[in-house]
Amino acid sequence: MASSKLHLRQVRSTIGATRRQQDTLRALGLGRIGKTAEHEQSPAIDGMLVVVGHLVECRREAAE
Repeated sequence: MASSKLHLRQVRSTIGATRRQQDTLRALGLGRIGKTAEHEQSPAIDGMLVVVGHLVECRREAAE
C-alpha cells in the first residue's frame, strides 16, 4: 500500500501557542505563516498534526 503525501502550510501564528506546539511546528519544517512543507503520511506525522492541527492547513495527495 502506497502512503500518501501531505502538503502542509502554516496558516496561524505561534503567538500564544505552547512550547510543545512551537517545537512540533519546527519539527515539521514550519515556523512562519505561509511556510510550506511536504511529508509522507505516517503515524508520527499524524500525531504531530493532532498537536498543531489548528495552526496548519493539510492537503493529502495520493502517492504514485
